[in-house]
Amino acid sequence: MFTGIIEQLGEVISTNSNGSNVTFTIGADFTHTLKVDQSVAHNGVCLTVESINDSNYTVTAIEETLTKTALNNWKEGTLINLERCMQMNARLDGHIVQGHVDGVGHCIKLDIKEGSWEFTFKTEKRLDLIVEKGSICVNGVSLTAFDVQDNTFKVAIIPFTFEHTNFKQLAVGDEINLEFDIIGKYVQRLFKK
Repeated sequence: MFTGIIEQLGEVISTNSNGSNVTFTIGADFTHTLKVDQSVAHNGVCLTVESINDSNYTVTAIEETLTKTALNNWKEGTLINLERCMQMNARLDGHIVQGHVDGVGHCIKLDIKEGSWEFTFKTEKRLDLIVEKGSICVNGVSLTAFDVQDNTFKVAIIPFTFEHTNFKQLAVGDEINLEFDIIGKYVQRLFKK
């Protein structure tokens, strides 16, 4: 479980295909605190640490993960948002994030405001699980959605978040990972029954 509060940016050092899987070597400052078999969120995707070597570690994405996320776009030098799993004795600063991506969206507009950045995202799915001023996880970042339409929504990024996440590299046309609020998913499922 995660909170959507990004700890640091990591960098893809290398990618290696093995059948339908891809193994990523990630460089991160907090690598020395990791252990094998630990969960880390990578742009909101929960992946398991498989090996550690100095300041790098490896994770593998299987075909299921690759088809449902934007990890296929990763290449050497890609900056990714990283968050280690939540400690149960810590504050929940964002919202409950599982690291289980629900789908991929695209950035369709970027407005630079005086002191903030406003991103508009589009997805092929109807956004019944996003509510106005509700929580949404975009590339692993816990954010508040607004101007929610059938298949588009906006988020506003403050300077701290912009500087400390890969939002500073996000451009119109880029794919993003989306995870909808778990509470909304359970409520929707109950009402469908």
